[in-house]
This record gives sequence, C-alpha cells and structure tokens, in this order.
Amino acid sequence: MITPSQINLSKNKKVLTVTFDETEYSMTSEYLRVYSPSAEVQGHGPGQETLQLNKQDVEIEKLNPMGNYAISIHFSDGHTTGIYSWSYLHHLGVGKDVLWLDYCNRVENSSKNNYHKVEI
Repeated sequence: MITPSQINLSKNKKVLTVTFDETEYSMTSEYLRVYSPSAEVQGHGPGQETLQLNKQDVEIEKLNPMGNYAISIHFSDGHTTGIYSWSYLHHLGVGKDVLWLDYCNRVENSSKNNYHKVEI
C-alpha cells in the first residue's frame, strides 16, 4: 500500500498537498469535493454518479485520520462522508489533469443538455 509522507492544507483551506514518494500532488478543495469517494457522489454502482456543481468556493474545514489507511475530509458545504484512502488520493494526484478535464467536459455537457431555447 502506498502511504503519503506528508499531508498539508494551505492557509486559505483551498489546496491540499499530499506527498507520495517525494512527489507532491496539490489538489484544490473543489477537485477533491467533486471527486469525493462518498456514495452521495459516486453512487452505489456504475452509472449512479451524481455530478457535483458549484463547488468552486468550497473549503476544507477539517481533516480526520481514519486509522493508518485514509483521511476523511470535511468541507464547508457540509459534505463530510468521503473517506479518501491513500490509494484513492494517489489516484487523484497522479490523474489530476485527465480527471479534471473529464469533470469539466461533464459539466459543459450537462449545461448544454439543460439549455432550453426560449423563443421571443
């Protein structure tokens, strides 16, 4: 199991930096919130995910250790149920660029699908 050597929260509570094998992965609170491993976000199976919107102002209020395998992150929007295992945090850090682009595309597609043409 990969284990972080350091976890640091920025003073403004908007960036969590996790160090694995001397490599730092900085992740915004928005990114961590929209990719929460909770059932509320991920659902209980494939295709049950809930797209998280308007999380750009969310902050990390609290980090709680979960044994020696994970942390739970409490966010300013009241979300507290995500347990971020070391392997999941590593996955989010390594895949950040691809995952963020995927999220942005899903948000864009969602807004296009919710667009209603108004005739004047």
